[in-house]
Amino acid sequence: MTVSPATAPAAASPPPAPPVSSPTAAKDGRTARRSLGRRLLARPEIGALIAAVAVYAFFFSVAPAFREAASLATVLYQASVMGVMAIPVALLMIGGEFDLSAGVAVTSSALTAAILSFQLSLNVWTGVVVALLFSLAVGAFNGYLLIRTGLPSFLITLGTFLVLQGANLAVTKLFTGNVASDSIADMDGFAQARRMFASEVTLGGVDVKITVLWWLLFAAAATWLLLRTRFGNWIFAVGGSKDSARAVGVPVAFTKIALFMGVGAGAWFVGMHLLFSFHTVQSGEGVGNEFLYIIAAVIGGCLLTGGYGSAIGPVIGAFIFGMVSQGIVYANWNPDWFKAFLGVMLLLAALVNLWVRRTATRR
Repeated sequence: MTVSPATAPAAASPPPAPPVSSPTAAKDGRTARRSLGRRLLARPEIGALIAAVAVYAFFFSVAPAFREAASLATVLYQASVMGVMAIPVALLMIGGEFDLSAGVAVTSSALTAAILSFQLSLNVWTGVVVALLFSLAVGAFNGYLLIRTGLPSFLITLGTFLVLQGANLAVTKLFTGNVASDSIADMDGFAQARRMFASEVTLGGVDVKITVLWWLLFAAAATWLLLRTRFGNWIFAVGGSKDSARAVGVPVAFTKIALFMGVGAGAWFVGMHLLFSFHTVQSGEGVGNEFLYIIAAVIGGCLLTGGYGSAIGPVIGAFIFGMVSQGIVYANWNPDWFKAFLGVMLLLAALVNLWVRRTATRR
């Protein structure tokens, strides 16, 4: 018997595909949303945050004076002076470079403003503006020389460090006859400049240096720049591989020069704070501070090889520095142990950051 096509049984249809929201699809690691713990472990500053909590708890328990609000204000002030410089230094490190002249550049900027204003009897704001231009020029010179020569930034900025260190002392002696600049406390514009760079504000009955507020503002701006702008993408790109970044159209020269100029701007701000806090500047100050800025950035999760880090990390690293420097005093310990304690913190933070990165990578 022949079955006509009209009466033939229909072929079995294939089973429908599972919906995207099915348990099978949810188990796909490529589409599943990471847990909060995994996302936290992927943050560069998580290791520094763990260390900061541990350091705070330690000094809170061993030093009763550390628990007072006024003591916290002092800790924040110490952290802010370092943190303002640690932020641009960290951005430069994410971009794959170093600046060993950052410490003496602070002193150079302050001396430029003080000597120019005093010797020419100008309004101090004139010296402030000229010092800003000078600091930006030093940063641009470092970046330009790096791009033109291809030499490591370590060597270029080491040379700049030596030049500025010698010039600070020689020029100060030439104009003042000693190793410190003349006081500018009674000059026009000093009071206004002091309010901007070195005043205090009262918060909750506690006097807090205005540098703390500037520090937090700079940290917020740097975080936005790094995570929400095209320039932030460029920073990570040139730090990861400048050749690959150049191949996809990233302006490598502009990015690196801008980062060095950012360090110059940070040096200018800290220099102005020191000048208007103490009315005068010692020409030999600042030597060695560049390593403290780098330490704060490394503790905060920045890699020495570039391409990895955040703007919040150096803020936490600077806060750890402030807690250690003041906590040792409040605990009545020998301050000679400060550098040793800081070195231990650096090693521990580096190990914690390494563990965090490896854990995040495995997961």
